[in-house]
Amino acid sequence: MIYLQLFYTFFKIGLFGFGGGYAMLSMIQGEVVTRYGWVSSQEFTDIVAISQMTPGPIGINAATYVGFTSTGSVWGSIIATFAVVLPSFILMLTISKFFLRYQKHPVVESIFDGLRPAVVGLLASAALVLMNVENFGSPTKDTYSFVISIIIFLIAFIGTRKYKANPILMIIGCGIAGLLLY
Repeated sequence: MIYLQLFYTFFKIGLFGFGGGYAMLSMIQGEVVTRYGWVSSQEFTDIVAISQMTPGPIGINAATYVGFTSTGSVWGSIIATFAVVLPSFILMLTISKFFLRYQKHPVVESIFDGLRPAVVGLLASAALVLMNVENFGSPTKDTYSFVISIIIFLIAFIGTRKYKANPILMIIGCGIAGLLLY
């Protein structure tokens, strides 16, 4: 039964996850943490961190990890990964035939104009999902960890946004800072 739920859940996420893996994160979190309780909020935070560090799209990596964690088997990973990729595969095969022919059609352009704000909203939602106690600590319970987390976040944000720092070096630097300061 869990395999069928896993397939249905990740198929649905793959079908409606416009905007890529980061846009899918809030949908994945809503399903696997809030709705089904397959993983805890802390485990989901770990899943996101591991999914970002491993090669490949974050949404697919997260599906693979959740599939294994929720079932305890490689079959769960395979099913979740296959389910999240399948809708995109089917849609790409179908749409590619028609898109080149109709890409300048007003209806198609209107659809994409409507999808852009939705994608931005999903990306913002993913960012908010990651701004939780597991990632930043609590200002009331552990002020030191909270302040250090905010400082590391701001340095990483400003470094990559304003100074165009290499993201790989920022990840390594922030990891070392976290190791030394915690």
